[in-house]
Parts: sequence; C-alpha cells; structure tokens
Amino acid sequence: MHFGKPIIASRTSLPENSPEVDLLYEKLYTEFVEALDANDNGIAAYDPADTVNLKKKFHDGGVTLGSLVNDLNHEWNDDPLHEQQPGHGNGTSMVKGRGPEEAQADEDARFLKASSLMGTTFLRKLSYYHLAWLPARTLVQTAYNNRFSNDPSGAIMVLDGGGVPWKDHLYDFEAQDADAPKVLYVLYPEGPNEGAKWRVQCVSVTKDSFESRKPLREEWRGVRDSELSEKSGIDGCVFVHASGFIGGNLTKEGAMKMAKGSALS
Repeated sequence: MHFGKPIIASRTSLPENSPEVDLLYEKLYTEFVEALDANDNGIAAYDPADTVNLKKKFHDGGVTLGSLVNDLNHEWNDDPLHEQQPGHGNGTSMVKGRGPEEAQADEDARFLKASSLMGTTFLRKLSYYHLAWLPARTLVQTAYNNRFSNDPSGAIMVLDGGGVPWKDHLYDFEAQDADAPKVLYVLYPEGPNEGAKWRVQCVSVTKDSFESRKPLREEWRGVRDSELSEKSGIDGCVFVHASGFIGGNLTKEGAMKMAKGSALS
C-alpha cells in the first residue's frame, strides 16, 4: 500500500507519522489488502506441503469480497455486442443489439461498480478500525495491566464496557509479554445499563480458533438458571454454553466466581 499511510492520515485527520496511523496501516493491510492481493496473484494461504492430509469439514468460500467483484464481470457466454434482457414468463430472453461504444460503456460501468464496492468496503473498514477498534486498545491495555488485581494468577481480565473488541489487542499484548501467564477468561457486561448481566468468555487458543484455552467447567455446560446455580454453588447463574466457551451471570461478582471456579478445575 504505497499511498496507504497518507490515505489513512487524510481520512482520519491523524498525523501520518503517528503510531496510530502505523497500527491502522498494519491492521488494514493484514485484514483487507493482503488476502485480496494474494487472491489476485494466485498465492495460497497455506503451503501445499502442509495441507496434504488436511480436509475441510465444510465449504467456507461461498461469498467473499473477491467473488462479489467477480460477479460484476460479464458471464463467459455473454456477447458484449448484445444485451441480454429478461423474457416474458417462459424462461427465455430477448437479445438487444448494441454497438462497440455501448459495449465499452457497459464494461466501464461494471468496472466503476467494482471500484465503488472495493472503495466503500475499504472506507468502512478504516472507519471501524479508527473509531471503534483503535479506542478499544486503550481499554484492553488497562484491563490487561490490571488483571492481577482480579486474581493472583492473572488469568482473568475484566472489561467494564460491553461490546469492546478485545481479542486482537489481547493477543497482541500477550505476544509483547511472552513470559507472562496467559489470560483464560474475559469478563464484561452485556450492555451499558446499570444492572446489566455479565458474561464470562473463554479466550481461544488462537484468535481464529474455536478451541478454548480452558473451557468453563464440564459439569456446568448446557445447564441454565437455578439448576446451574445449584450445580455450581454460585448465585445468579444464567447459562453456560454446551461447548463451555461462554457463560453468563446476573452480576459481575457471580461471573467472577464462575471464572475462578473454572480456572481451578
């Protein structure tokens, strides 16, 4: 992204040489540009030698940004000098002739649609990372630094606001603090209102993994409400997901007890 940093600085009004622009540049390249560029140049995400015995459980490539752009191209059997029009209820179509100039204008219009789609998506990503993701970094940094006040193990991190995008930042801070114990659970309220319920969410092994570092206790999984409170001995329990990756309690104190009880299991 040769002009990446100047574009980011211009759109965000941040100084081009600021660490915030550096963070946004790296994030946009990693999450947006790199995959599109690799797809356009035929570069696989994995080394083929590493995937010889790897089999997907399901197809995960049905709709991507690249595929949406590709949908704006002419079909293989389109005649650029003829315009396809819908038929009248019998599944057929009528063909309207057009000259080379009209065909080129149609090609240009398709390119502009694709360019608009890519540009709009890029700006939406930039807006999110600038206005939501970046401010969350300070909150997560504070919570990460204060985690030992929640439990001497440092395994429990508490965010006082709900909906904070914490995963990217947590893994980043842990990578910078490689010798420190890993965070196992993150607590946060479900909403901004006073009296909101609290969630306890397990940290996954990696950012894109569905495997938790330490799931909530097995005997709690799939159990709800009073039955869960009875099993756990913790008041106010709401639920624990069947896979154990997340649970809920009516209070912060209850969610903390759920996290501590699972950490000791």
